[in-house]
Formats: sequence, C-alpha cells, structure tokens
Amino acid sequence: MTLSTLTPGGITPLTPMPRYRGWLSAVVKPLEDFIDDAIDPREYYIDLQEIAEGESGSVFAAQLAPNKDLAKLRLDAGLVAQDQQTLASGEPVAIAIKSVAIVPSGSPKLDELGRELKLMRGLSHENILSMDALYVDLLEDSLWIRMELMERSLADVVSLVEGGLQLHDRMIARFASDVVQAFQFLQSHQIAHRDVRSDNLLLNIQGVVKLADFSTAVQVSPASPLQDDIVGVPYWQVSSLSAYPPYNALKVDVWSLGATVWELAEAEPPFSSTHQLADRFPALSDPKLFSPAFHDFLHQCSEPPDSRPDPAKLGAHQFMKNACGRNVIIQLLAQCMNIEKQQYQVEED
Repeated sequence: MTLSTLTPGGITPLTPMPRYRGWLSAVVKPLEDFIDDAIDPREYYIDLQEIAEGESGSVFAAQLAPNKDLAKLRLDAGLVAQDQQTLASGEPVAIAIKSVAIVPSGSPKLDELGRELKLMRGLSHENILSMDALYVDLLEDSLWIRMELMERSLADVVSLVEGGLQLHDRMIARFASDVVQAFQFLQSHQIAHRDVRSDNLLLNIQGVVKLADFSTAVQVSPASPLQDDIVGVPYWQVSSLSAYPPYNALKVDVWSLGATVWELAEAEPPFSSTHQLADRFPALSDPKLFSPAFHDFLHQCSEPPDSRPDPAKLGAHQFMKNACGRNVIIQLLAQCMNIEKQQYQVEED
C-alpha cells in the first residue's frame, strides 16, 4: 500500500493531516512541519536490519532504494547530491533509520523529539549528528528518522579495552578535538547539550566523532544562562549541578567532556568504583601513560565554573594539538571489528 492510495484520486496532500486517521493525525500534528509526507518511506528505504535498541526505539541500518526519484525526498540539496553521486558510482547508500512508536496517548519521547527538532532547526555541523528527515510509517504506526549511519559509540570502543584494544593519548585527543569543535558551534548559538557522555558520542566510518541526542539540550541567552533542572547521568555530570542549582548551562558540557576523556583513559567512568561523586576527577591509575598536556586538559575541564575554559579556549589547548591523524582512528575501528569477531568466535566455540 502506498501513500497515494489513501487519498481520493491518488493525490498526495500537501500536509499530513488529512491522510492519517483521527488519533494518529492528532499525535503527529506537533511535528507536521518536519514530516516528509510526500513518500512512503518503505518504498525508499529498504533492507532494514536492527543494529541497536533503546528506550525510545530501535535503530536500523538501511539502504536507499535504487532507481527512485530522489527529488521527491525533502532532504538538504547537498545530501541529495551526495546520495546521487554514491548511487551513480554503483555503491549503495547506507543510512540509519530510527523507529519511534506512535501510540494514541502520545509519549514523552515524541515531545522530546519535537523540542529537539525545533532547537536544531537549520543548524548543521560536521561534528553533530543531525536528523536528516522524518517520516510516518503507516504500516506499524511509527516515526522513521533518517540519520547518518554511524559505526559505533565511544562507549562501544571503551567496552573493547578489556578485549585488548588500546586507546592512546593522541587517539583520545582526536576524539576530544572533534567534540570541542561541536561545542564551539553549539555555543555560538547559545546551546548547551547537557548530556555529553560516551554513549552520545558516535564515530562514523571516516573516524569522525559526532555528538548525538539533543533531547535534554537547551538554548539560553548570554545574559541569563542559568538553569535549575537536573539532567544527564551522574558519572558524567558535575556533582555541584545537583547539589547547588541553579547552574550555568554553558559550563557543564566541558566538565562532561573531561569525564569522558577520563573514561577513555581508564576504561570506566569516573567515580564508578566508589560512587562518591566530586567536582575534581579521581587520580588516574597509571598517570605515566599520559602526557602533561593530557593531565592539564583534565584539570582545566574540572575547574570551577567561573574559571573553567570555554570551548574556544579549549580548542587552542596543547592536548588538541597532539591529536593523531584521522587514519589512525579508521585503523582503530578496524581493530574494534577484529576484536568483536574474535569474541564472537570464542562464544561460538
């Protein structure tokens, strides 16, 4: 069944509202400005394979169907050109589809999605994972969100250290440098992410880190950056945030990045072994493994809010200048796959 069969004369309406039955129309109405209603997503995105499952829905690897009119897709012109170029070369266009269930009562996840879409409308950066398109799947009453297909999260990378993966100082600097670039862009728009952690930092096949999940992000004014709602996850959240609100929203992401850098070095989040949270990070188990610049970067990230450097200052830190080349991260991704294959073979045996 195609979308055109749902309207008289096979004409696709300009707005999704007349096409969806009563309760579905009401639930998706707040998102109507973002929904691409001109196509049936199942005709354009094929070979879906589930690669992750979370609280808000499942994520699938998929391919763009060949021999389809890409002009019908409500996509950024640059992305359409990129898709066309890939298809013309004979290669498949691999993308990710996140499926979020739509229920008659609505859900907080749809409300969060609406806030995220409005917050990030018109904003694009190479180190931020964007939602490229939004569709309604009438077969299963779900929203389909098209995104770039990412290889793995930094949390996935950390989990493989136990299997023999080694994360060196300069690799961590490369990851941190990408995140700082995202911070600089966000803060130019007065946006704080407020949930920076390894689960929300994703690597693509080119070895580029992208910041994902803006469901708790907030836009503030320079004159009034204070917030009092408690968000984030404790190990990556500065302890004074919950103890002494309100807090400066534009200062918390830098601390969370420091916590993630500490995690990459130790293969576990800070404070996870003691559960005694503090504003300063614990000492590293083997500090000699890391450069003076690494240690100073951690120290700077955990400074009190008034003296904590902003992303622009962090971008000029010596630790950023120590970052390895992108090809080293691509090789690291290959090592991750090899370790996972070995672990799978052991489980099979």
